Amino acid sequence: MEFTTLGRTGLKVSVAGLGCGGSSRLGLTAGHSEAHCASIILRAVELGVNLIDTAKVYGTEPVVGAALKSIPRESVVVSTKQKIANGKTLIPAAEVVAGLNNSLKTLGTDYVDVFFLHTVLPDAYEHAANVIVPALLREKEKGKFRFLGITEMPPKDARHEMLQSALKDDYWDVLMFAFHMLGQNARQTVFPVTQSRNIGTLIMFAVRSLFSTPGRLQQDIQLLAAAGQLPSWLAEKNQPLDFLLHEGGAPNIIEAAYRYARHEPGANVVLFGTSNLAHVEHNIKSILAPPLPSADVQKINELFGNLEGVGLDEPAPKP
Repeated sequence: MEFTTLGRTGLKVSVAGLGCGGSSRLGLTAGHSEAHCASIILRAVELGVNLIDTAKVYGTEPVVGAALKSIPRESVVVSTKQKIANGKTLIPAAEVVAGLNNSLKTLGTDYVDVFFLHTVLPDAYEHAANVIVPALLREKEKGKFRFLGITEMPPKDARHEMLQSALKDDYWDVLMFAFHMLGQNARQTVFPVTQSRNIGTLIMFAVRSLFSTPGRLQQDIQLLAAAGQLPSWLAEKNQPLDFLLHEGGAPNIIEAAYRYARHEPGANVVLFGTSNLAHVEHNIKSILAPPLPSADVQKINELFGNLEGVGLDEPAPKP
């Protein structure tokens, strides 16, 4: 495993982080047992992963809590999240603090390393900054969490507008946001500020259904080509990104996607998630692989650098 420093937090974290949400939710979505889901966590930790990211809304806090019973607490960095709005209804600070307390109880820990405000939309940011943050900083003083973070809602905020507001304030130690081969605009609006101010970054959406579901990439590229956003020759290929698959390049598109996100300047941790125990090692190896050849990266950037909102699917609903 390779490790890095999570920005100004000073936390030493694995560059591969286990995401306990997404569509898989460690296997809960597919109906797997808690024991199976906990085994995903334990296998990732065995392979060197020390960052585990969960959230109340994922339904995986109990699984993480079960796994933590077998892991020395100080050996892992645990983050969880609470929403601050239900639709257009803003959630009071007291309810968010109660959620933090419930998360600690469910996780079986006295503290979390990073506490995120979850999927904050641009029009809710003022509520986050002016109402929720002051209440949470009082809880931080009590030792309930070490660092404060905020996450965007990519399907409804493809231009990172909320984060552009958040980056004007100095509350946030860690940001979580979307970045992938066909969704690169964080390079212009987010990474420059996080790098200059040493804010930690967790990258989500590096691989989702866009790259993992057979036929999905081809379908989306055909639609983008038809709309004039991509060249027509890409739409004519069965594997539009086959230029990445060569000796010295990537063996498959999923590995290429992980490598692309992992080696973006300013990316601290790339999150991966799975319900399949056998995929844990494969995902980690992909994230740990060397950068893609510079010519391949340049071609990806030239072809897809102007796209917005591609592949930002909402997770499958909880069963």
